[in-house]
Amino acid sequence: MTATAPRFGPSPARRPLAAVALLATLISLLFGLALAAASPASAHAALTGSDPQDGAVVATAPDDVTLTFSEQIAMGDDSIRVLDPSGERADDGAPRDLTSGGTVRYAVTLHSGLPDGTYTVAWQAVSADSHPVSGAFTFSVGAPSETTVALPTDQAGGGLVGVLYGIARYAAYAGFILLAGGSAFVLACWQRGAGARPLQRLVVRGWITLTAATLAMLLLRNPYTGSGKLADAFDLDGLQAVLDTKPGAALVSRLLLLGASALFIAVLFGAYAKREDEREKKDLTFGLATGGAVIAAGIAGTWALAEHASTGIQPGIAMPVDMLHLLAVAGWLGGLAALLVALHRTPDLTSAAVRRFSRIAFGSVLVLTATGLYQSWRQVGSWSALTGTRYGQLLLIKVALVALLVGVAWISRRWTGRLAESAESAESVGSVGSVGSVEGTVAAVPPAAVPVSGPASGTAEPEESAAVADEAAGVSEEEVAPERAAQLSRQRAALTATKEKRARDADPDRSGLRRSVMVETGIAVVLLVVTTILTSTEPGRTEEEAARGTTAPAAAPVNGGQVELSLPFDTGGRNGKGTVRLDISPGGTGSNSVHLWVDGPDERPLDVPEVKLAFTLESKDIGPLPVVPDRLTEGHWTASGVQIPMAGDWKVAVTVRTSDIDQTTIDKNVKIG
Repeated sequence: MTATAPRFGPSPARRPLAAVALLATLISLLFGLALAAASPASAHAALTGSDPQDGAVVATAPDDVTLTFSEQIAMGDDSIRVLDPSGERADDGAPRDLTSGGTVRYAVTLHSGLPDGTYTVAWQAVSADSHPVSGAFTFSVGAPSETTVALPTDQAGGGLVGVLYGIARYAAYAGFILLAGGSAFVLACWQRGAGARPLQRLVVRGWITLTAATLAMLLLRNPYTGSGKLADAFDLDGLQAVLDTKPGAALVSRLLLLGASALFIAVLFGAYAKREDEREKKDLTFGLATGGAVIAAGIAGTWALAEHASTGIQPGIAMPVDMLHLLAVAGWLGGLAALLVALHRTPDLTSAAVRRFSRIAFGSVLVLTATGLYQSWRQVGSWSALTGTRYGQLLLIKVALVALLVGVAWISRRWTGRLAESAESAESVGSVGSVGSVEGTVAAVPPAAVPVSGPASGTAEPEESAAVADEAAGVSEEEVAPERAAQLSRQRAALTATKEKRARDADPDRSGLRRSVMVETGIAVVLLVVTTILTSTEPGRTEEEAARGTTAPAAAPVNGGQVELSLPFDTGGRNGKGTVRLDISPGGTGSNSVHLWVDGPDERPLDVPEVKLAFTLESKDIGPLPVVPDRLTEGHWTASGVQIPMAGDWKVAVTVRTSDIDQTTIDKNVKIG
């Protein structure tokens, strides 16, 4: 029997439609890859200015070289290198953080008495959204000259390590989508699927993929942001340094959450799949759904806390929006993968389950639309950036793929309606040839559609013939030897499986839905590739700001101005003296960001085990309000979203711990708001 596409005319239109969808998918993929190859991968932070400027010729050698960036970055001792015409170092190798207000600026001091000639400035750092950034430029003293230094062409995070790290990032996203989306499909759409081996394998493989990718990213993080040498992946000191950073902490948190998700999977496919009592199963469903939602949100949060959403404008809104976006992607695309597996590998998938997934997919699309609009505004910022930057162009490709995916999903929804109509018709006539549930089984077919003979030979297969012959002779399992009884049981199971497969293949509505979902899945894979490229691409807003050579103006303070403090301390122990520099911006009521630097007596960054803050408004008996900043890099700590409820003369207390037993608290009153 030939299937016709639901309400779309004759059957020949179905194949051209699928061909067009696949062709558009291929074109979009090639376009995305061409864009990726046309320009190097860049991250969120960008160099927006320098002193001296690129290509400048100055009369005398400056005391410092200053670099200005579009957002916060992490720098090490060798992050800024100034090389003279012969290739020798011309700087003291100790970048100083001169960040003030909304301007991120770093400087390095040059040696005195530098000769005339062309100098090369090479820099490398880690952006606040976890991606490495690098660059180089030249300036000349007196007059330009020949130089033995070649400007580096390789971008930070490139080479073999960059490729492996990128593969791990793709795998991590794919693993999370299969893990979260497959589990949601079982709990929300088809609870009987908890006992289906194909769905169990899908979810478990998603967990294994995400776990392996997270471990690989944790090991590769040090060479990815530093030397670029694969051997440094097993450097314990480098690994320890990674664990002290925000991306490292996010990866470790993800591993801990994956441990909890392993227990969730064990219960879902163990006790839950075997539970027969409906009341007990309902209670367990609620518990698993609640726990699974918490774990999935936590894992999604590890991306939001360490990448684009955690920096830039409105991070307090952007991070939960990013989590919702990722969860909606997992619910839609992961559920789609589970549906495809169920359609191909399980005989008793019900049309009711397909309809429930259709509703969930529709809700996911609404969430994706809302969160995607906000993310697009936040990351692009202007119409010119939408078409004139790489990020904007990739975003347009993503939008086109989503539109195409929604169109094919609409076709799948029509097939779902046909399946429901077929199931209702089969139930109304009391069909006894249905495979699986009588109450709306997808594989419902008339008895005549289940042939016994093999498709090629026209005769029964050997195992089928043996089983049928024994049954015809009236031989039961009790009347034969145990070995023969086991053989008969296997033969009957094989015969049943063969009939079920033929029934599924003979059902035109199920076959049509399977083909439609397969096209959806192909588009979804390409969409995942483009989305992952977007997460490692410099947003259009930042790219335009860098091209203009200026940063976006800082948000106006609310009833206040930026607060800058310098507090000397002495814990009494070894290496216990230093100075704390504090920057509170915008320095008004409401949400503030705090940057804290700890310098030693030599004015170099001092790495201390712990720093804590507390704000107290004694006149109103408010506080102390504790703040625990995050370590960004050596001697540099930061905290965002610090709430100052009202204006007043606040006491700012800073606790510095320099060893297990040596610590001190210093405080100062400042006007905030």
